[in-house]
Amino acid sequence: MFSKLNNFLIKPRLYTPSTGAFWDDEHISKGMLEAHLNPDWNAATRKHDFVDKSVNWIASIAQPAQYQKLLDLGCGPGIYAERFHKAGYQVTGIDFSKRSIDYAKEQALHNKSNIEYRYQNYLTIDYKEQFDVITLIFCDYAPLSFANRLILLRKVYQALKPNGKFMFDVFTPLRRKTESRSWYFSDEGGFWNEKPHICLDSVYQYDDEDHTELRQSIVITEDTVNCYNIWDHFFTKEALISEIQPIGFKSFELYGDIAGKDYSDTGETICGVFTK
Repeated sequence: MFSKLNNFLIKPRLYTPSTGAFWDDEHISKGMLEAHLNPDWNAATRKHDFVDKSVNWIASIAQPAQYQKLLDLGCGPGIYAERFHKAGYQVTGIDFSKRSIDYAKEQALHNKSNIEYRYQNYLTIDYKEQFDVITLIFCDYAPLSFANRLILLRKVYQALKPNGKFMFDVFTPLRRKTESRSWYFSDEGGFWNEKPHICLDSVYQYDDEDHTELRQSIVITEDTVNCYNIWDHFFTKEALISEIQPIGFKSFELYGDIAGKDYSDTGETICGVFTK
């Protein structure tokens, strides 16, 4: 146990994978679903009053009568997708959490919503000019490596119809954390594990060209040690535009958030709307 633990107490190499499941972990996915569904948490999904504003704004700049088919990447349990459906879109949702997708499908049946949900890693999509709008909401673009971001952008561009819109948000460098280490003991279980456990939390910064940040949680139970590595990146306006433009989008608009707030150089988020 000690030798295994010692391997985790040094700064890992860039993009070292987690040792445990995250999205599909039997216990962690329960906490993630709870966070999605809580209307007052800015956790897995933003507060639901913001979600309502966001959907209304998206429907105002890409009206469903003209932009009919919408693909919601990282849809989770369908919080946005259900609202998009009610706004008049034909919705497809994709997420890599089976628990979230199963919940979304149950809700679609209950609500008689004609939404197609797929349990899939969105890096593997292979649509060709099928959607008018593609969304990737709550800064899910930034955890990807630069190589995977380019893969996703090319797939999104291919999936959009001519004049289709790709809408997503990212955090700015104002959200970057300083390097740190902390720990806590959960004697009754918690988010990471249902058993009593110690959690060692670390934040690491990297000097690579992508200025990568790692938030690491090492979870120790009586029997197991698991390491969860959550990678992240932060964007200025200039960095975001320079990354997206070579893909071929013909125009773009920038906002302060994905509910249409005016863009500001002092904001913590940027929303990009890129038109094919």
